[in-house]
Order: sequence, then structure tokens, then C-alpha cells
Amino acid sequence: MLSDDVENPVAMPVPEAGRKEASAVYSRYGPDHYRHIGKKGGTILKEKRGVEYYRMIAQKGGRANVTKYGLDHFSTMGKKGGNATKARQDPDFYSRIGKLGGAAKRQKKTS
Repeated sequence: MLSDDVENPVAMPVPEAGRKEASAVYSRYGPDHYRHIGKKGGTILKEKRGVEYYRMIAQKGGRANVTKYGLDHFSTMGKKGGNATKARQDPDFYSRIGKLGGAAKRQKKTS
């Protein structure tokens, strides 16, 4: 039985209770705690499911984005990136990398 000087606990909504607990954990352990447990979970998932799992979900995400935004969106993004590179690099940048052509070392695809 509770003593007279202790108030009865007031029920709070679950989301609010979760926020309070998360805030307490964050203030106690800091952001490195979350980084550590995230890395640990990611490593375990990678060991459990393998690299092929990540390849599969990346392909699904790519297809979903093409469906959502369309091919023109990606063409526009590529042009913006090319223009940004052109503005950032010296004038003969594209000439220089063009001359490298097939001489640049390529990474082998793993499938």
C-alpha cells in the first residue's frame, strides 16, 4: 500500500513514455551509444544475410525511385552533378580524364 505522501502514478500515453525513456538513455550514454549499437546490429545483419541481401534491397530501392520520379529526374540530377563538377574543376579536366580513357584502372565486378 502507498503511503499518504506518495502520489498515485498518472498514466501517460505510450509515445510520450517512449520519448522520455529515449531522452533519459541519450542523456545518460550519449550519441556514441547509438552509433555503437547501430554498427553492432548492422554487422550482425551483414553476417547473417550476406552481401547479396544489400544488393537486392538496393535494386528494389532503385526501381522504386525510378517508378516514383521517372527517368527524367535522374537525367536532370546527372546534368546538375556534371555542371557542378565542371564549375569546380579546372578547364582541361574533362580533356585530361578523356585521354586516360581505358588506361584508368577499373575495379572488378563481384557478382
